[in-house]
Amino acid sequence: MVTKLKLLELTDDKARILFEGEGKTYINALAVELIDDPGVDVAQHRQAFQFSDPELVVTTVGGRPPLLAITDAAKRLSDCAGELLRQIKALDAA
Repeated sequence: MVTKLKLLELTDDKARILFEGEGKTYINALAVELIDDPGVDVAQHRQAFQFSDPELVVTTVGGRPPLLAITDAAKRLSDCAGELLRQIKALDAA
């Protein structure tokens, strides 16, 4: 499944991104990963209605560009998922 992103707002310290066709599970994981970044002040998932597309809101501090923070967090999640897959494959091969 390909998620379509729609940039709703972008300033030096804030980004709002709509994830069209995505559930809230990935957005919540991304928000949790973002909060671990010391350059991120707020990372939250918003969803107007139960079946509407989720929105990610990120604000940063210290000059950290919000899109860079989001990209870095997404890469960390991808690395974590890749490591989990490697470990599962190793268990299956044993």
